[in-house]
Amino acid sequence: MKNNSIVVALFCGTLLISGCSTAPSKQEQGAAAGAVVGGVLGGALGDGHSDRGWAIALGIIFGAIVGDQIGAQLDERDRLLAAQNLQYSLESTKDGAETTWQNPNSGNGGKAIPTTTVVKSDGTPCREFTTEIEVGGEVQQGYGTACRQADGSWKIQS
Repeated sequence: MKNNSIVVALFCGTLLISGCSTAPSKQEQGAAAGAVVGGVLGGALGDGHSDRGWAIALGIIFGAIVGDQIGAQLDERDRLLAAQNLQYSLESTKDGAETTWQNPNSGNGGKAIPTTTVVKSDGTPCREFTTEIEVGGEVQQGYGTACRQADGSWKIQS
């Protein structure tokens, strides 16, 4: 379950931070995003521990490997549909409401469910959410927190 959470978290992170001037492959995008998310997760898990550096390094390596695999399986339309669904879910639905997406060409799909909404002291709304992605018949689940940016988009917090 923990591995699946990391996979979905890196996938969501990729969706919300992607956009390069050159066109890296899906695997390269997935590996890069996975490395970033894995490093952040490793740092968070190793916080206060004497081996925090190892936790970060292992998170980067593991995240890059998993991101590479997910990136190889998801096409551009999958990422677009998932990103649109997550943005819509965070912006327009109440806590506990499920929104779904499905790509008829690839057969991949998923859902997003905002679970808790909070407002930071500076007035920024943030939402915890869960996601589920089905890729090649395999379901992967994860969770995260996203906060609304000044431009109205939602950014996953690390």
